[in-house]
Amino acid sequence: MCAAECESAASEFDSAPAELTHESDRPLTSDTTPETTETAPETTVEAPAALTFRDLGVLPQICDSLEQAGIVHPFAIQEMTLSVALMGTDLIGQARTGTGKTLAFGIPVIQRSVAPTDPDYVEIPQGKPQALIVAPTRELALQVSGDIEVASRGRGMRVLTIYGGVGYDTQLEALESGVDIVIGTPGRLLDLANRKALDLSHVHALVLDEADEMLDLGFLPDVERLLKMTPETRQTMLFSATMPAAIVALARTHMRHPMNIRAESSYENATVPATAQFIYQAHDLDKPEIIGRILQAEDADKMIVFTRTKRQAQRIAEDLVERGFKASPLHGDMAQVAREKALTKFREDKIKVLVATDVAARGIDVSGVSHVVNYTCPEDDKTYVHRIGRTGRAGASGIAITLVDATDVHRWKMINKALDLPFDEPTETYSTSEHLFHDQGIPPGTKGRTVPPAPVERKPREERDRPPRTQNRDRSRTRTRGGQSAGSAPAGEKAATTGDSASTSSERPAGSGNRNRRRRRRSSGGSGGQGGSAPQAAATTEA
Repeated sequence: MCAAECESAASEFDSAPAELTHESDRPLTSDTTPETTETAPETTVEAPAALTFRDLGVLPQICDSLEQAGIVHPFAIQEMTLSVALMGTDLIGQARTGTGKTLAFGIPVIQRSVAPTDPDYVEIPQGKPQALIVAPTRELALQVSGDIEVASRGRGMRVLTIYGGVGYDTQLEALESGVDIVIGTPGRLLDLANRKALDLSHVHALVLDEADEMLDLGFLPDVERLLKMTPETRQTMLFSATMPAAIVALARTHMRHPMNIRAESSYENATVPATAQFIYQAHDLDKPEIIGRILQAEDADKMIVFTRTKRQAQRIAEDLVERGFKASPLHGDMAQVAREKALTKFREDKIKVLVATDVAARGIDVSGVSHVVNYTCPEDDKTYVHRIGRTGRAGASGIAITLVDATDVHRWKMINKALDLPFDEPTETYSTSEHLFHDQGIPPGTKGRTVPPAPVERKPREERDRPPRTQNRDRSRTRTRGGQSAGSAPAGEKAATTGDSASTSSERPAGSGNRNRRRRRRSSGGSGGQGGSAPQAAATTEA
């Protein structure tokens, strides 16, 4: 009876899901042979879990390229996906961000594509794309393209990245010369396809990366148009952290009996376990000082600061630079060249802080990010998981700090409840709080800047623009106070020198030369201030 039970238990273990088998290899070995584990070499215990890409049936050329980049052992999502995807089966992959999804679909795409050096390439139309990978943002497309190029070096595949914000000339020239794998964003891909510059009629593999993000950004209609331009016999792989109703409907319409592979039990528990989370209630004016002190913590390396608006990202980046830190913004108002330059400097450790908005930072995969700071409370639990997923990637540890305003405490409580986190009441925190220094490992006495503030130049009170009266006493006048022309002779002398006009001047009352007679003062009796009367002036005018 005991033997039958053991046989049935063994058969149940052999038929268990892939993720359970992967997680239970090492505990079973140590539990069944506790005595031999102590004396046996360490390599004997770790051997069953040390799978390589070669063990999963990946081509040697691809394995060699990955090993040159230091990639030898697959992650769980890669191990579960490759065995299915290499056979050409449609699949839906659900995995937390930062778990290696790119190679999970990138290796099958490369391996099932025919290289230009292969004899079978003659049967494929010259230079037509064989695989299409669609990403929601430019940064994610560039990241996926980088991983694909690393893995495809041994195969000699031609990879092209297509996205908006740059000119068409380079992309059109590359399409004319011929490409094998195209990676791009939906808008520019559809634009080139409508221009007949991008031919998708020979695509045998289609990948939709971060499908839920494409739904949030409104790209789903463009994705459906792209799907209709590809053959129905293609292999379709869809990767998404969540499965909204629209994504489920898309999968049912355009996929053929897909296999669902899930690396997590549920999205609600999708926060990275190795990421330490801290929630502080802080004042908006004190937040730059808090970030400046966290940047000088003992284990601080690279940091990504998430903001709600583009102006806020620009302002905070400029503030951190003024404080002496190497920072750069990343938002939608920046030109594409500037955004790529900021990401390159961030990857190469030339800048330490990247201040980004949610849209611009989607899909950023940069190693060495030790801290993620939410400058403001995220909009919802999904945004929170996306943000803190930028740290603690690929098994590394990280720190996620959220600075909640007093007006956003209620919003944070909703996020806390949705994710079942133990931070219902954020701790009121200032840049001088002792628990901030203790939690983050900040040396005592640290200030939020590394350089002294720039001195403020106070200019003396400017003098009035009007010059003093003493300098303007000899100014020229066009009329005297009595109405005569300035600098003219008396009426008698003027009459003797001006001929016919003298008689007219003598007939006029004194002071009648003023053209604007309405400004002349009048006495209380109504007569003119210079002795002339209004009726007499009117008669003279009529004559």
